[in-house]
Formats: sequence, structure tokens, C-alpha cells
Amino acid sequence: MQAVEKKNKVKESGIQFLYKYGAIALLLVIILYFSSISEAFFTYGNFTDILRSISIVTLLAIGVTFTLVVGGFDLSVGSTMSLSTVVTASLMVWYEMPLWLVLILPILIGVLVGLLNSFLIVVIGIPDLLATLSMMYIVAGFHRTYTEGYSIYNNMPLTSGGNAPGQLSEAFLWIGQGRMLGLPVPVWIMLVMVLLAYVVLHHTRWGRVLYMTGGNAEAATLSGVNIRKVKCASYVISGVFASMAGILFTARVGSGQIDAGAPLLMEAVAAVFVGYSVLGAGKPNAIGTFFGAAVIGILLNGLTILNLPYYAFDIIKGGVLVSALAVTYVYAKKRFTQT
Repeated sequence: MQAVEKKNKVKESGIQFLYKYGAIALLLVIILYFSSISEAFFTYGNFTDILRSISIVTLLAIGVTFTLVVGGFDLSVGSTMSLSTVVTASLMVWYEMPLWLVLILPILIGVLVGLLNSFLIVVIGIPDLLATLSMMYIVAGFHRTYTEGYSIYNNMPLTSGGNAPGQLSEAFLWIGQGRMLGLPVPVWIMLVMVLLAYVVLHHTRWGRVLYMTGGNAEAATLSGVNIRKVKCASYVISGVFASMAGILFTARVGSGQIDAGAPLLMEAVAAVFVGYSVLGAGKPNAIGTFFGAAVIGILLNGLTILNLPYYAFDIIKGGVLVSALAVTYVYAKKRFTQT
């Protein structure tokens, strides 16, 4: 009997350790492994490249984090990013607009998508997954229609004849390709946004309201919280972060690629769920999301150095997501049965 109890305690301790420190331990194991087999991996240049590569995914994932905090889920972030990408490029290449408008208008598009999601979910009452799935297809179709299926680049030929009059400015490209204080500018943008999201979610009254809404909407309502407005704000924030990711992507690659956000949606979702268990948080959180994106980014970078075929990367991403979900839900089940 004592042996069985001891075995159960060891098992529970192992699950609890994996839950609290699994993501960090996995990150360290990945770094140590790839460092041991490749001298090119553990270098300053490679790690700055990794941080730059995860900056866009992290922005997308922070938006998803805000919707998960309130008990929702935004599947439209990838399409919103794609729309923002082509709109950003078109404003400079097709219409030669000034930089300040090029940065503001795509953000307003993100706000609009967030409001439409909120209308479907909060006003009409469509479940979050179904509403945002519908918006994902609508926005994806709209951005392909807007560009007629073409990517947007400097002086591109137009279907109406002639060439586009504008180009992406050097000041704009600096946002995605420049460096500041030894780090790429996208890395600084990512770090600032992660810190801002962390402060809002964990050190402000509004952050507590967000978690209260997601944890127990009925209790939040009885406490005087307008959960409709809170959910609406969360989806708007998600749209804004998706648009920021689109702007950053355009500045980084120097063109407006159609469907740019589609392959990044699942990476963003995986980053959020991997981050659930960082330091035992047990809930969506900004620092955990960043760690989740870092785990996936470092893993994919190492596999690229090993010349693993790119088409096998989705298997790795799926495996990481399944592992994170398994640990999270097994631990949650244990806690539920104990209570």
C-alpha cells in the first residue's frame, strides 16, 4: 500500500514539475542539444536572427492571448495579418501615401475586424470559434480580392496597365530590417509589446477584470463588470496586434505577400498553449506566450541548421502543441479530481 502511495506521489510530482518548468526545461534541452551538434547555433548572430524570426508570431500570439484570457479564441488573426500586410504595401506602392497613414490605416483595419468579431460573438451570440472561423474566411477572401491574387511590390505591373508609381520607403523598411542598440528593430518592438501586455494583464485593474471575465463570467457580472464590453475590447486588441504583425512582416520582407499570416496562425496558437504552463501559471499570460514562441522558434531554427526538410516542420509544431496540451490538461484533471 505504501509503495503504491509513494508511486502515485512520484507520478504527481513529475506531472507538477513538467507543468511548472516543462517549457523552460524543454527550451534549455533544445539549446544544449543543438549547441552540441552545431557551432553555428549558439552564437549571438543566430540568436538575434531567432528573436527576429519570432517577433511577428509573438505579436500574433499576444493578440490570441488576450482573447483566451476572457474565455474566447480568435482564429481570424492570421487572415487579419494577411489583409494588413497587403494594405500596408498598397498604401505606399499604389497610392504613395505618407508613412504615418501607412502605419495608422492598417491598425484601423485590425480594429474593424475586432469589432466585427465582437458583434458576431457578443451581440448575435455565435460561439467564438465559429464566429472567428467565419471571419477568417471572409477576411482571407477580401484580401485576395483586393489584390486580385497578386503580391504587392515596388513598381509592380498593374492589371489596368502600366506600373505602380510608388515604392516602400527606406524609413518604413527600417522598421523591419533596421537595427538599434545591437538588436533588430522588430525584436525591440516585440519586447516592448510583451512587457506592455504583461503589465496590463498582471499589474492593472483592467487585467484583473479580464481574468475575472474568463474565469467566471457570472461572478464578474455580479461584481459590476460589463463582460460584453470586456470581450469586445479583447477582440479589438487581438485585431490590433494582428495588424501590427502584418505591418512588421511587410517591412521585413519588403513586399506585401498574400496569405502571409495563414501559416503563422497555428504557430501563434501553439505559442500561447505552450506558455500556459510556464512557471505554473495555468492560464494565458504574456511571458508564457513569449517563451512558447521562443521554444518553437529555437526548435525550428535548429532543425533548419540540421537541414530537415521544411515540409516536416508542421509535424514538429504539432508535436510540441500536443505535448503542451497533454501536460496542461493532465495536471488540470489531477487538480480537479483532488478537489
